[in-house]
Amino acid sequence: MPDLPHDRIRAAFDGQSLFEDKTWQLAPEAWPLTPAQAGQLEEIGGACVEFHQALETLYLRSVAGKNLLRNKPLLAPWVADYLDRGKPAALVAHGRDPRNRGTLPAVLRPDLLLTDEGFALTELDSVPGGIGLTAFLNRMYAGADDPASGALLGAGDAMLLNFHAALAALRPETRNPFIALVVSDEAATYRPEMQWLAHQLQVLGRRVFCVAPEDLFPLGSQLCVDVEGNPEKIDVVYRFFELFDLANVPAAKFILEAWSAGEVAVTPPLRPFQEEKLALALFHHHRLQDFWAETLSARALTRLRALIPPSWVIDPAPLPPGAVLDGPLAGGRRLQDWRELAGATQKERDLIVKISGYHETAWGARSVMLGSDCSREEWQEGVAQAVALAPTNLHLLQAYRKPCRVRHRVYDRAAPHAAREVDGRLRLCPYYFVVGGQARLSGALATFCPPDKKIIHGMQDAALLPARVFSLNPARA
Repeated sequence: MPDLPHDRIRAAFDGQSLFEDKTWQLAPEAWPLTPAQAGQLEEIGGACVEFHQALETLYLRSVAGKNLLRNKPLLAPWVADYLDRGKPAALVAHGRDPRNRGTLPAVLRPDLLLTDEGFALTELDSVPGGIGLTAFLNRMYAGADDPASGALLGAGDAMLLNFHAALAALRPETRNPFIALVVSDEAATYRPEMQWLAHQLQVLGRRVFCVAPEDLFPLGSQLCVDVEGNPEKIDVVYRFFELFDLANVPAAKFILEAWSAGEVAVTPPLRPFQEEKLALALFHHHRLQDFWAETLSARALTRLRALIPPSWVIDPAPLPPGAVLDGPLAGGRRLQDWRELAGATQKERDLIVKISGYHETAWGARSVMLGSDCSREEWQEGVAQAVALAPTNLHLLQAYRKPCRVRHRVYDRAAPHAAREVDGRLRLCPYYFVVGGQARLSGALATFCPPDKKIIHGMQDAALLPARVFSLNPARA
């Protein structure tokens, strides 16, 4: 396919800053995916929806003290304790409200690392950034696409239209619902891309506006926002802020009151158990294996087992004498106490520690620590902190899956008109918009980092680009 010229990319970004004060490497072409990889992404979306549905079942049965299995006893009250820990009682009660039963996040974005064994799912985000950026990149790179060599993942305006469809489906009785993309100050870095997203949907005839929380006000039982001097009733709130930030959102009380009155739908739902990273550890928990096998389809179960690295909850609850933890080794021995993890050798520290959720460091890789990439003192301090915070904020321990080395062309900053092929490592973030319980794969954001970066995120040295499914037409080989 023809290259997208550096000057055109630079001009496009100079004309619209989707991220405040953020820069990254530029690349002449989209990230190539094989048809087999694209097929895997389709399957992953369905598996993620099933996972969320099963997680709700697990949580609510745990809360109610109900049996988890059909034909043999299995109670797990500790699951609800894990998922509710450290949350305000009112928020926990809202998440359990029967009117929330069956509500899933409208947007799901797994973080997938490309490894020698295939994809590894390290997180499943339901409040992801990058929707507007990926839609913007899809449009930009589509201009240089050669249909004979394959199509962009999320061709046309799939990102925009399916995002809107997922939100509008929450108010099926309203022909063109008024949708407010509410971005808090904590998440202000992403406000420009949400503003761009809203504007593009307005051009397409949709009533979508990006607003700050302080712009919202009640009018009777309704939630409203001022548009050109007139109050407009909001039908759907797209919550672009984490739940730990809810106390800092001035209109939180109005949002909850309007939801309670049935006047507004809110997505992602205000259900904290859906946003805990430790759910990935629950998937691997040895006492819950029969539950997952009984609740998930065989296809989803197989896919998730291959995707999710071994994961554990760092819970320092005391064990009986002689008992050992289900976890990794430290000094070649099984653990009897999570504090013993501090004595793990560097080889044994090929582990990721990160806070599970409901905390200001739980997003943007802020709390992520790779044991094999830090000093022994840093590792010991990180383990001690995870144990100390456990009464209010649990941490997830996850086996590290090292991304494989791959190659792609990027524009050289020293000679910006010359593209050169370089080594790097890849994180792929596919975006799924959930409509009627079905995941619509609508695009993917590839983050291509230098090979020395162990933890991949949107850094200055990375290239951010859309994904393309390339053709295997032998005539073009």
